[in-house]
Amino acid sequence: MGQSYRVAILGATGAVGTELLALLEERNFPLSELKLLASPRSAGKKLKFKGEELTIEAVSESAFEGMDFVLASAGGSTSKAWADAIVKAGAVMVDNSSAFRMDPQVPLVVPEVNPAAAQNHQGIIANPNCTTILMCVALQPLHDIQPIRRIVVSTYQSASGAGARAMEEVKQQTQAILNGETPPTESFPYPLAFNLFPHNTTINDQGYCEEEMKMVNETRKIMSVPDLKVTATCIRVPVLRAHAESINLEFDQPFDLAAARQAIAKAPGAELLEDWEKNYFPMPIDASGKDDVLVGRIRQDISNPNGLELWLCGDQIRKGAALNAVQIAELVAQNNWLERPAASA
Repeated sequence: MGQSYRVAILGATGAVGTELLALLEERNFPLSELKLLASPRSAGKKLKFKGEELTIEAVSESAFEGMDFVLASAGGSTSKAWADAIVKAGAVMVDNSSAFRMDPQVPLVVPEVNPAAAQNHQGIIANPNCTTILMCVALQPLHDIQPIRRIVVSTYQSASGAGARAMEEVKQQTQAILNGETPPTESFPYPLAFNLFPHNTTINDQGYCEEEMKMVNETRKIMSVPDLKVTATCIRVPVLRAHAESINLEFDQPFDLAAARQAIAKAPGAELLEDWEKNYFPMPIDASGKDDVLVGRIRQDISNPNGLELWLCGDQIRKGAALNAVQIAELVAQNNWLERPAASA
């Protein structure tokens, strides 16, 4: 990238916001200006960037003026409240919330999977749900060889998906239980330490929670297969920041195991991790802090000759959120896609 860009992080004090800040530095994103925006209660606080302290500003319409990108990670209601102002200011909003993901006018992008979709933005590009991002990175290289007909996925989701407070709460719960005390439950409805439970988002009439339906609908949109058969069961587990997923895939015909492993090993954003002799496969402790989605235990489904089983782990805060957002901004900048396509007559 030959030029530099003016970037604002909306929600700079949250778990994803601070990771966005770290990634902009780590990846040396070409910046001419960086603004840190948050609620008025956080205004005046300071965060370090490249050895300097940046002061957090209270979000306002004027704060977006002159920005090229706004990386938003402050929740759906905040994104909806400021989207018009961001677009009006001429910035591209990369939104980490679910507010615009299923809007047909808003691209939903995983750069390793559907990069060209980012070109067709009207000022907003949606960052998918964390579990969906991780799964699509692993599945697209297989889908490119042989179309996937059905996905059955069970997720094992870390506390980080509920934010920094939830991560701290799990630590407090662990200590409380070890001390024989009642664990605090504010971020979650039940204790997560030494426990697990189905994802506690709203359940629909079919018995699927919001998190599960995000995986169903977002995967179809990202992979451009509107009728793809997807079913998901999402579980919250006592892990701090990396999600795991058990995935069963069905194809029209058998999928060669060697070809599947080779495809995963070569895929951008994925890393094949298998040691069958040691029974060693991806674990959250391996994935935490890493950019790549770790994929392993690829095997034939013994109940279905056309089926494959695989297991993955990925850092929810990085590739599941902040990294994907920064990669979207890099993609738009590298291809000079800041300008919005002209409306058709």
